[in-house]
Amino acid sequence: MEFDLESQPEIVQTIAGYALQGWELALTWLLGPVAWSQFALLIVAYLAAIVITRRLRPALARVLDPGDNDNFIATSRRFIAQFLPLLLPLLAYALTGVGESVVRSIFDSGAVIAFGKRIFLFLAVRALVRDIITDPFLKLLGRYVLIPIAAIYALGLLDAATEWLTAMQVSFGNIQFSAMALVRGVIAGGFLFWLGRWSNDQSTAFISKQAEMRPSLRQLLAKTVEFAIFATAFLLLMNIMGINLSALAVLGGAIGVGLGFGLQKIASNFISGVILLVEGQATVGDYVELDGGEAGTIVKMTARAAILETYDGRWIVVPNEDFITTRVVNYSDSGSANRYEAPFSVSYDTDINEVPTIIEAAVAQHPEVLDAPYPPDCELRGFGDSGIDFAVEFWVNGIDDGPNKYTSDVLFLIWNALKENDITIPYPHRVVEMKGELRTISE
Repeated sequence: MEFDLESQPEIVQTIAGYALQGWELALTWLLGPVAWSQFALLIVAYLAAIVITRRLRPALARVLDPGDNDNFIATSRRFIAQFLPLLLPLLAYALTGVGESVVRSIFDSGAVIAFGKRIFLFLAVRALVRDIITDPFLKLLGRYVLIPIAAIYALGLLDAATEWLTAMQVSFGNIQFSAMALVRGVIAGGFLFWLGRWSNDQSTAFISKQAEMRPSLRQLLAKTVEFAIFATAFLLLMNIMGINLSALAVLGGAIGVGLGFGLQKIASNFISGVILLVEGQATVGDYVELDGGEAGTIVKMTARAAILETYDGRWIVVPNEDFITTRVVNYSDSGSANRYEAPFSVSYDTDINEVPTIIEAAVAQHPEVLDAPYPPDCELRGFGDSGIDFAVEFWVNGIDDGPNKYTSDVLFLIWNALKENDITIPYPHRVVEMKGELRTISE
């Protein structure tokens, strides 16, 4: 029974045609002396690459070793040194390229050695993805996109695959692009947004080290750089995919309608966040209290909300708009000090003229108590039922909560100072007056 190829579907005929061409090419490689000479050149190039790598790699490793340094040059050396595993396949690729030029100039044919050269490039790509790339997203992109493309290129099918993907059109509303543009977009988009994230991390780290700038200004600058980086990445991606940006006008109009109807709060919170960063009235590290009762330290400010961390470990997400439209008490704005007081009482037998001097000197010994804007101040508050009431006011840079125990520490100092000076802290007592005749009950 004969196999009728012409009666089969077109895709089967295409695959069969490629298979037949591959078989004929394999026979040519196996039987022709030109192919054997190219095989020999491939082996020579690979062996030469091994010899050169064994001698060159240790020397390069010593040159690129940064030691204990942590400057820009050392970082650059570490970055270059991680690519040393690519030395062998890239050397083999380069030497094979030289051999291909020689073979083509002599025999006017170099299919075998060109195939070997593509195989070496595939091995280099595989080593890059397997041994060098550590970022999870890039490793995923390399494993499922870069390595398959390198394999298709090694088999010599890249041009055919490119033509087929280019001919396939994809429509999305009034936007039309080819499947090849979509593939390019996936590859370029993954790389661009990874590069944008890396650039954003580096710029944020650099901006955060600028101690002379206000914290709010640093955050605003970091957010501006982040927006600029990803906006540029998006525009580049649209250009790479071949999408006409004017076609996005409809999408922009839809976003405008959404902002007008359903996204008002998001837009309001975003603008409020920009105002907060510009004015700097509340920034990361400040302890704030809002009218609604929310209180905590600002640990993060996003485009939509600020995140407060309470001293019991809870996180409270507060929309940025609340910082603009309601009253906010900032206990640590611009590093300003806060005043607290610690009340106590002494016995009526005490010479109260000596108490302020003793207590103020004792409280001033606390390492966190400030002399400015005012030193510790002990005041007489009143004459109570059990003793004479005093209170000492003191200033500190911080909040008396969480890790800070300012009032507790000051009360300890007051107790020890009163004990050392034989000043009695009175116990509460009551005088009970009994009227009338006392009667006894006889058994």
